[in-house]
Amino acid sequence: MSSQVGTLLSGRYRLDAHIGAGGMSTVYRAFDTVLERQVAIKIMHRDIASDSDQLERFRREARAVAQLNHPYVVGVIDAGEDLDPDHPTPYIVFEYVEGETLKDRIRRHGRLPIVEAVAYAIEIARALSGAHASQIVHRDVKPQNVLIDEEGSAKVTDFGIARSLAEEGLTADGRVLGTTDYVSPEQALGHAVTPQSDLYSLGIVLFEMLTGEVPFHGENQVAVAMKHVREELPDIQLRRPEVSSALAAVLDRATDKDLAHRYADDAELIADLEDVLAIETARSGQSTGEATAVLRTLPPSSRRRLPMRVAHPGRLIGLVAVLAAAAVAASILLADHTVRGTGAPPPPPSAPSLHGVSLAQSGARDFDPLGNNHQEHPADARRVVDGDTNTSWSTESYNGGNLGKAGVGIYVDAKPGVAARAMEIVTPTKGWHGEIYVARNGSGPPQSIAGWQKLGTFTANTTTTKVDLDTATNRYRYYLVWITKLPPGQDSAAISEIRLFR
Repeated sequence: MSSQVGTLLSGRYRLDAHIGAGGMSTVYRAFDTVLERQVAIKIMHRDIASDSDQLERFRREARAVAQLNHPYVVGVIDAGEDLDPDHPTPYIVFEYVEGETLKDRIRRHGRLPIVEAVAYAIEIARALSGAHASQIVHRDVKPQNVLIDEEGSAKVTDFGIARSLAEEGLTADGRVLGTTDYVSPEQALGHAVTPQSDLYSLGIVLFEMLTGEVPFHGENQVAVAMKHVREELPDIQLRRPEVSSALAAVLDRATDKDLAHRYADDAELIADLEDVLAIETARSGQSTGEATAVLRTLPPSSRRRLPMRVAHPGRLIGLVAVLAAAAVAASILLADHTVRGTGAPPPPPSAPSLHGVSLAQSGARDFDPLGNNHQEHPADARRVVDGDTNTSWSTESYNGGNLGKAGVGIYVDAKPGVAARAMEIVTPTKGWHGEIYVARNGSGPPQSIAGWQKLGTFTANTTTTKVDLDTATNRYRYYLVWITKLPPGQDSAAISEIRLFR
C-alpha cells in the first residue's frame, strides 16, 4: 500500500503518506500541486477497479457525493481516474482534516462524557440528513468514518462509497463488506437499505460513545451481524446508570429492529437528540467540549430547557434560578413522537441495594387471552407506569367476585430486557391473589398464558406488595401480573403502579 507514496496522481496530486486502508480502498495524505494545499485521497483498490460494473458504479457515485456541501461532511474536492491504460486508478479527493477519528477518540478515552456523546450524535445525524436529502445512503456509518477536527467538530466521511460497492449484500466472493459492528438488521439480511439503516448504525455509534464498546461480539463478522438481527441491544442504563431515561428512549427507538418503530427520518431523531442534549446539560449543570458549540445551534424550544448559566454564560444568576431551571428540565419529557421514559423508581426501603428500572409510558398492556373480547380496560393500562398512585388500571367487574376463568392481568414492557430482581405492586384493592410471569423478546408478548414462564405467586394484602424475582440473571422483556382470584366480597381488583427493580 505504501508503494505509491511519492508518486504523482493525474500529474497533480503528490501522494505523501499512507494514512489508512479498508477492504476496498487506500487513503493517502497528498499535496495538490496546482492549488498548493494538503488533501486526502481515497484510491480504489485495483482488483475492484478492474471490474467494469464496479468501476462505473464508483464513477456514478463519486459524481453524486461530490455535490454534497455540508459543515459536518468532509468536503469532496475532486474525483477522477489516473489514466494508466493497464491499471485505471479511480480516486476521490477530499479536504484534509487534521485531527483523529471518533474511533481513535473512544479508544483513548473509553466512554465519552454524556453531553459530548450526544453532541457528536447530533452532528453526525445532521450530516446524514444532508446526504439523505440528496438521495445518498451512507451504508457504513461507524466511528472510523467520523473525523474529529482540531476544533472538536465531527465530520462524516466515506459517503456513498459503501453503497456503490456493496450492492450484493453482506458478502461477495467470500469477502465481508464493511464493518458489521454497526450494521442494521435489514442490511445484514441483504434487504433494501434506506436512510433508516443509517440511523440504526448511528444509534450503535452512540451506544459505543456512551459505553466505550460496541454492543455485540462474536467469533466473526457474520456472527456479529446475526446478533444485530436477533438480539436486543444491552440495557444502556445498566451499562451506564447515569444515562437519563430520555436518552435511553432515544437510543431504543434509533436501534429498533422493527422499521415501523424506528425513527422514520433524520428530522425526528435530530429533534429528540437536541431535546436530550438540553436535558442532559441541565442535569449536569455544565457543558464541555463540542457540546458547548452544539448547544449554541439548538432551536429555541430546546434552549429553553437549559440552565440559565449555560444558555447565557455571560449572565450572572443566583443559585435559586439554577436549581429551578434544573428542576424544570428534570421534568421535561421528549416530544410526543418519542417513546418517553417514566424515570427509575427509588428502591424499596427494605432493599436499598436495588435499582429501579425506567419503563416507557406506553409500555403497559392489558392481558385477557381468556376473555370474550380479549381486552380488559386497555385505555387505562398506562396508569400502572405513570408514577401516580392516585390513578389505576382495573379489571372489569365480575359478578359475585368469580373471574370465571384462570386469570386476567396486565404486563409491562421492559424493553430491551432486564434481569429484574424484584417487583412492587401498588394497589388500592387488598386481598387479591396473583402470579408473576415473564417472557423474552420475540415476535411480541405471548398470546396465551402457556407461552409465559411463571416466577412466583403472591397475595396483595397490603397497599404495596414487594415480590422477589429469581430470573437467574436472564434478561426478560415482558413482566406479567396475572390476577387469579379477586378479594372476598369484591367484583374487581385495581393496580395503581407496577415497579421493576434490578
